[in-house]
Amino acid sequence: GDILLDGVRINDIPTNKRDVHTVFQSYALFPHMNVFENVAFPLRLRKVDKKEVEQRVAEVLKMVQLEGYEKRSIRKLSGGQRQRVAIARAIINQPRVVLLDEPLSALDLKLRTDMQYELRELQQRLGITFVFVTHDQEEALAMSDWIFVMNDGEIVQSGTPVDIYDEPINHFVATFIGESNILPGT
Repeated sequence: GDILLDGVRINDIPTNKRDVHTVFQSYALFPHMNVFENVAFPLRLRKVDKKEVEQRVAEVLKMVQLEGYEKRSIRKLSGGQRQRVAIARAIINQPRVVLLDEPLSALDLKLRTDMQYELRELQQRLGITFVFVTHDQEEALAMSDWIFVMNDGEIVQSGTPVDIYDEPINHFVATFIGESNILPGT
């Protein structure tokens, strides 16, 4: 298959040169680097000037509410703080797309709910497209402008959360998306 970004095929562009960043379920932070170094890493790969690196890291750490954590070891952070570092690193280059692979799955319910709100707010403020992979139906309904329901690697239905919930295309989508009234009929 092809990978298209704004209608342009990007298959042959090296991953570090694509305007797409990823937040992995495990966060994939560098344990030997502190918070500042983890967030600055993508900028340093692109050989951004030191002063600009400092300014941009400060800006994104403020956005994710981690001001004052610059020198902190990754190992000394909570799960929620690590997730914020991973998000800061993903948005530091102001990409067009951020892929989030179940980034909230390891968090407790309260923090998970808080982070859903914060991620949605951050996405809207920055205007970056977030592709958020989740197996949590409530999370998908709460956070999304548009949902793709997949089964066995195939898209079964796409639409707004209201469309998917109110008008599931088939029994699989109806049962997958949550508490639905499924009435047998002829």
